[in-house]
Amino acid sequence: MALKYRTRRRLALLVLVVGLPAYIVVAVTLMNWLDGRFGRMPIWAEVAVYLALGVIWALPLKSVFLGVGQPDPDAKRD
Repeated sequence: MALKYRTRRRLALLVLVVGLPAYIVVAVTLMNWLDGRFGRMPIWAEVAVYLALGVIWALPLKSVFLGVGQPDPDAKRD
């Protein structure tokens, strides 16, 4: 099912305003739990994990963000 342009824009805004901060809290909590459980990772490994977590959140949402910055294709043109 294809989402309409307006629905994708609203969903993208919801994801960025609510979902992304929640994901950041979960990711940092997970990293702190790992630090407490297994000890501190080397800095290069920590950077790699944070970079991976920073990219992974967007992969399943790629279709929601695709074309959101473009003009509405369904709008009437003069």
